[in-house]
Amino acid sequence: QVQLVESGGGSVQAGGSLRLSCAASVYTSSTDYMGWFRQAPGKEREGVAAINYGGSTTYADSVKGRFTISRDSAKNTLYLQMNSLKPEDTAVYYCAADRIQWLLLPHYKNWGQGTQVTVSS
Repeated sequence: QVQLVESGGGSVQAGGSLRLSCAASVYTSSTDYMGWFRQAPGKEREGVAAINYGGSTTYADSVKGRFTISRDSAKNTLYLQMNSLKPEDTAVYYCAADRIQWLLLPHYKNWGQGTQVTVSS
């Protein structure tokens, strides 16, 4: 079992930036594939970005060119740099990890507790 802890959420005005971090308790094959998801009130959880152990990335169309996912294996940490934030980016953001490549599908085995991101206009 992998423990995931997100941090870095907060409130920001439209056009601003935030960087989310997700610290994993261990670095094993269970963290080969990792992703960021978000869930707004009344909406389903949606995939935002994903990355594999080799650094290959996948992004949702809604965040391409604005968000960047990265990982530091030495620190067992996943990041999401969010620039040019919009009010519609407001949601609880979750990180996820698995040994199976789910990309942006919400089928990962391991999840963090989430961190709130609020973007005001």
